[in-house]
Amino acid sequence: MALGLFRVCLVVVTAIINHPLLFPRENATVPENEEEIIRQMQAHQEKLQLEQLRLEEEVARLAAEKEAEKEALERLAAEGQQQNESRAAWDLWSTLCMILFLVIEVWRQDHQDAPSPECLGADEDELPGLDGTPLRGLTLPSKATLDRFYERCIRGALADAPRTREFVEGFVDDLLEALRSLCSRDTDMEVEDFIGVDSMYENWQVNKPLLCDLFVPFMPPEPYRFHPELWCSSRSVPLDRQGYGQIKVVRADDDTLGCICGKTKLGEDMLCLLHGKNNVVRPGSEAKDPLCVGDSPYLDTMRVLKWFQTALTRAWHRINHKYEFDLAFGQLDTPGSLKIRFRSGKFMPFNLIPVIQYDDSDLYLVSHLTREPCGGTPPSSTDWLLSFAVYERHFLRMTSKALPEGACHLSCLQIASFLLSKQSRLTGPSRLSNYHLKTALLHLLLARRPAAWKAEQLDARLHELLCFLEKSLLEKKLHHFFIGNCKVPEAMGLPEAIRRAEPLNLFRPFVLQRSLYRKTVDSFYEMLKNAPALISEYSLHIPSDHGSLPSKAVIL
Repeated sequence: MALGLFRVCLVVVTAIINHPLLFPRENATVPENEEEIIRQMQAHQEKLQLEQLRLEEEVARLAAEKEAEKEALERLAAEGQQQNESRAAWDLWSTLCMILFLVIEVWRQDHQDAPSPECLGADEDELPGLDGTPLRGLTLPSKATLDRFYERCIRGALADAPRTREFVEGFVDDLLEALRSLCSRDTDMEVEDFIGVDSMYENWQVNKPLLCDLFVPFMPPEPYRFHPELWCSSRSVPLDRQGYGQIKVVRADDDTLGCICGKTKLGEDMLCLLHGKNNVVRPGSEAKDPLCVGDSPYLDTMRVLKWFQTALTRAWHRINHKYEFDLAFGQLDTPGSLKIRFRSGKFMPFNLIPVIQYDDSDLYLVSHLTREPCGGTPPSSTDWLLSFAVYERHFLRMTSKALPEGACHLSCLQIASFLLSKQSRLTGPSRLSNYHLKTALLHLLLARRPAAWKAEQLDARLHELLCFLEKSLLEKKLHHFFIGNCKVPEAMGLPEAIRRAEPLNLFRPFVLQRSLYRKTVDSFYEMLKNAPALISEYSLHIPSDHGSLPSKAVIL
């Protein structure tokens, strides 16, 4: 019984243990899901491979970008280093150029200050640049042809010069006396006696009609005075304004700036020299037309022009009944350019130029505005041109006393001036002027011994004068004779500021204006080319050279 029960219990336990619901077999479903699981695993593996490839590509891209960035940084560093090396090389080159320029400038200053062949009494063979075959191989007429030309053409033109000067001076004396009689000493400008200058009074006038140039100094009424300021008197001015000056109006008692128009009664026809028409009338001024404008203390050349022309017109109307001719302004933009027109149709021009004296010297500041050719910058209306015309006249007189009798220096200047004027009529005016010719002659007079200017040396000295001009044109350098020239004798009495000033190059415009320079050089060589034929023609036949009145002359 007990054994049978044990067997039953064993069977039940075995049945329970082996029942599928209680202990399911682990591999029972494997045959059913194995392919799906493998497919999923393969898909997952593919995803992992794709992700790995993507990551590898990303890493490669990042590595490439990093490498490119590294290369760019290295390239920028190399370029920066190269730029630094180039900048250092440029700085070194600039420094060397500056040092070289300073060395050349110091050498130039030492060369200018040292004794040179251009000082008085130098030997003839020591003048630089005048030997060899200058003038492009062109030859001038012989001494005999030049003498014949001078006697027949130039000397005859000067036969009427003394009578012309005497007539003009007598008339101008009368005209200025009438002008003074119309002015009040207390309120108007004080006009002084005239001074004859330039070619007519230096005896080298060539062209007809003969022209007298007369300076007319004027001063303000008391207690005012003019205070000229030169470009070299401690003030900075542009290079193209060198050789000019400005004029302050100051009180003589306390040197304070002031204008006389607000403190005096101007005449109906008189103009304030500092102010114009657009200002409100100052208290105390009873001018019919308000004339004061602005606060500038500097004298204005345009208002000087109006004042001087108005004053001359009034003076002429006062004395015109005494004369049997008419008086007209020759150029409206130049004060005092006048023409005496006779009833026969002939005329006699002359220039009355209002000027202001610099201190107690023979240096004057000229009021008329100079024309700047070929687009040059015109001067300001307060800029006054410095004129050394009186000094030039004194120097020629002083030099002539030491030269041999019948010296040929003025003959050289006359022939050169004649050739230049005829060339200007053929090809039009160039920048080369009679003033440049005279400046070249003054330099040669200071460089040559007096014995070199004998009459029989006319052809040699004329050739030398033209060679000097050619050399100056090629170098674009012709120094002013008085400004900064320490070789001018102290007996001339030049102001110390002028003697200490830097030399002024009269040919400086040629450096800046190439077309003007080319035209001037071509005209110069054309003049030399035409010189032999022109001199020969005028030596045989002297044409009549009668002037005629310009079509636009303003009758006073």
